[in-house]
Amino acid sequence: MSARLSVVDEIFLRSHRGWGTPIVMQGLWRTDGRVEDPALESLRANLARGPLGVRVVRPRIPGARPRFEPTTAAFPVEYSEIDAAAVLAWADEQASLPVNPEHGPGWRLTCARLGDGGTVLSLVCSHVVADAQGLSAAIAAALQGVTAAALQGVTAAALQGTAEPDGGLTGGSTAADMRDAAQLAGRVTAGTACAVAGLVVSGRRRAELRRFLHAGDKMRSETTILSETPCHSPVTAVLDVDAEQWDTAAERACGTANSLFLSVVAESARRDGESRPLTISVPMDLRPHDNSASTANSIAMVEVNISPQDTVADVRAASRAAFSSPSMTSPAGFPEEMLQLVPDRVAHALTGNPGERDVLCSNIGPLPDVLASVGDHRTTGITTRAVHPGVVTSRTRLSAYLSKFGGRYTLALESLDSPGRAALLDRVEGVLLRHGLSARNW
Repeated sequence: MSARLSVVDEIFLRSHRGWGTPIVMQGLWRTDGRVEDPALESLRANLARGPLGVRVVRPRIPGARPRFEPTTAAFPVEYSEIDAAAVLAWADEQASLPVNPEHGPGWRLTCARLGDGGTVLSLVCSHVVADAQGLSAAIAAALQGVTAAALQGVTAAALQGTAEPDGGLTGGSTAADMRDAAQLAGRVTAGTACAVAGLVVSGRRRAELRRFLHAGDKMRSETTILSETPCHSPVTAVLDVDAEQWDTAAERACGTANSLFLSVVAESARRDGESRPLTISVPMDLRPHDNSASTANSIAMVEVNISPQDTVADVRAASRAAFSSPSMTSPAGFPEEMLQLVPDRVAHALTGNPGERDVLCSNIGPLPDVLASVGDHRTTGITTRAVHPGVVTSRTRLSAYLSKFGGRYTLALESLDSPGRAALLDRVEGVLLRHGLSARNW
């Protein structure tokens, strides 16, 4: 994680401040026994010393980017006693508890003892601090006692604020802020000049800018319509599907596990009688293969359009094309870092809720093997999802997150388009059955 916030980090920071759809990450972890208090206190302490143990600090110099600063501040572990059937209702409550990436702590660990003798843990963090893969990496590091410095491959001195000329884990000195402000202004000025020159000579660039402006007007119009239309409160569901069964169904349909995921979610989100294509927003992981343990936000967004008649094979082809094309970013070559030099109100007006489409499908992928147990107890279920506490309107009617662990795919869903959890489960299980799949819901 760089000490300076990226463009994506600041988008999530603005949403935390009220500019955009609120979003937090949540990991849910079930075990086959009652995890002892000392094991959880040890986990909490390790999380505090790990990569989640940061807060956002405003720069001293205008034009410099905010930075991450280490902090070991942490909420105490809160304990509850609940019935096993109330796990998701409890989890939704935990996701609505406040976390603060600026004043801290930016994460929170809670525990529920289940009536059947098991345990469920919730780890919530601000999306400013980590994305879904970053959250699971932070848990894995905490279980192994790995500190933030060791995980990121830096010295303890760097984490304490030693300035680095390469813009890495810089400290909070005025000189460091001045250097960052100058570098950022230089990049934006040069990039803007090139973009303006490109508009003069390139019809393609001008068309791209017109499409961007038209899309922004359309998005604002749709948002206005949504704000005038009553929406259901968020409804969540989590389902486990046997991984071999899922992979076999995908292969049988000439697709992949990911294209089957997109197909299932699109079918589940489509309203009865709806014939238009649904636009699916798909986060793309930008981490290098040799840096999978990084917790920093490292995603770009692409979109895939899925029509009712599309097969899993069609969705696979559309996904391949989307991942090979440029991701959603600033138009016509203008530098996206421009957003870091303007006030939150202006940045939000320019971007709205980037990546917000009819449906969001995030394939988190395999979770670390070290999550197989907590203390002396075996993991019986685990999932990572994003939750939008307090959201009432959004273009995104269904958000879905897929992860793989212990021979199972786990599908976590949040819907603004369903009257209740039973209705959502009924719809999704019906779609899964059409693909030859059965599921166990949480």
